[in-house]
Amino acid sequence: MIFSRGSCAITRIATHAKAPRLSALPHIAAAFAFAMATLFSLSADAQNYPTKPIRMIVPFPPGGGSDVTGRVVAAALGERVGTQVIVDNRAGAGGVIGSELAANASPDGYTLLLVSLAHTVNPWLYDLKGRYHPIDSFAAVAAIAASPVVLAVNPTLPVQSVSDLVALAKAQPGRLFYASAGVGSVTHLAGELFKFTAKVDMVHVPFKGAGPAMLDVMSGHTNLFFGGLLATVSQVRAGKLRALGVGSLKRNAILPDVPSISEAGVAGYETVNWFALLAPLNTPTSIVERLHREVSAVQNRPEVQKQFDADGATVLRMTPAEFRAYMVADMKKWERVVKEGSIKAQ
Repeated sequence: MIFSRGSCAITRIATHAKAPRLSALPHIAAAFAFAMATLFSLSADAQNYPTKPIRMIVPFPPGGGSDVTGRVVAAALGERVGTQVIVDNRAGAGGVIGSELAANASPDGYTLLLVSLAHTVNPWLYDLKGRYHPIDSFAAVAAIAASPVVLAVNPTLPVQSVSDLVALAKAQPGRLFYASAGVGSVTHLAGELFKFTAKVDMVHVPFKGAGPAMLDVMSGHTNLFFGGLLATVSQVRAGKLRALGVGSLKRNAILPDVPSISEAGVAGYETVNWFALLAPLNTPTSIVERLHREVSAVQNRPEVQKQFDADGATVLRMTPAEFRAYMVADMKKWERVVKEGSIKAQ
């Protein structure tokens, strides 16, 4: 047999390597057998998945945007995979209670977590040390949908555009008041991001919920509001609010004549409340990929798209890797807003 110089060197090294002791061979064989059995077990589980109902934890109360989105997806996903997907509302601490429960669940594909923008804000509002990490404790499954905020003002405010509002705020620093659904809410964060991006000084007035905040703007006690699209549109159409811009980078079909805030002069501004599915870390990749495919199929359903349209949301499509990167970037974005705005959870 002819060997090259390199292969001779490898042969010499190999012949001088210590062979395992005979007494260790049974242990090595047992470890190998265990590893192979685990691998085959996971493959079999993924192939047969699901064999029982799936729990979808929604970390907010019934009736809100997360709950509505979760139930639409759960019903359609259950039909796709051939088993019931049960929505489990576990509200508390801005979503922290339910998220922690999901992070500690068995990574077998039978527990999912419906998350929203709050998921990437909470690390800066709450002490999550020892509880879970919003990125590293989960496997990204699928982005679902996104809905922008709407910048709306009381009709008596002498502004017709975002540029008018910025000019007025700069001419009267600290004299404009914006309402929110509460400290740390999407409506609060949207206002603080607007302040930083447009470089204006406005005063935050928190309320206990979006409804009371919007009513206060309509009554003229506060001047403006960054509201959820669906709730705000009805008041805009009734003439009780004036919409100046939407928080997405592009216009929304529900308000086609209203420009994006970025388009209207505050370049780069974006606040959308997004929704997505996560699974506990170490959920088998084959199961995550299966769920991602099924969610993609759900997004293609006309009845699901119709429901999203009615709620002012648009389908959000990303691979699991892309969505993980999206969450990482979102965390950095809101870290700045929370810290510069000195926002504290209440």
